[in-house]
Amino acid sequence: MYRIIRYAHPRTARSFPAFAARSPWSGLESEIDHLFSTALADFAAPAAPRFPVDFHEDKDSFYVRAELPGVSREAINLEVVDGYLTITATRKDGEEASSRTRTVALPAKVQADKISASLENGVLTVTLPKQEQVKPRQIVIN
Repeated sequence: MYRIIRYAHPRTARSFPAFAARSPWSGLESEIDHLFSTALADFAAPAAPRFPVDFHEDKDSFYVRAELPGVSREAINLEVVDGYLTITATRKDGEEASSRTRTVALPAKVQADKISASLENGVLTVTLPKQEQVKPRQIVIN
């Protein structure tokens, strides 16, 4: 009885993938490499066009919190159009100005005339009240 044993040299395995045993982790390894390369690229670019945003809700409103250190109230622009909230912030560093924009999709209709925003210690909080038909209602059983 004969057994066939395959020996793959690392260089040969890369050059001729048909002869190498495929690792069950090869797809995961490439995904992890891609994740770290994009994450490191974000850290390497000091003027990244996005900024951190947290989104949460309660029974009456949606809340969007954005970290905007060093940005004044006058340099922030907020818009709600077709179910999207767009935050644009411009920060001036000496003579140079950098602008960042973040758009957040809102999961339901909001009362646009009652939207409020506050800026405290570099954190912008936008309160978006829900419309009446969106709020949960207690139904009484007769």
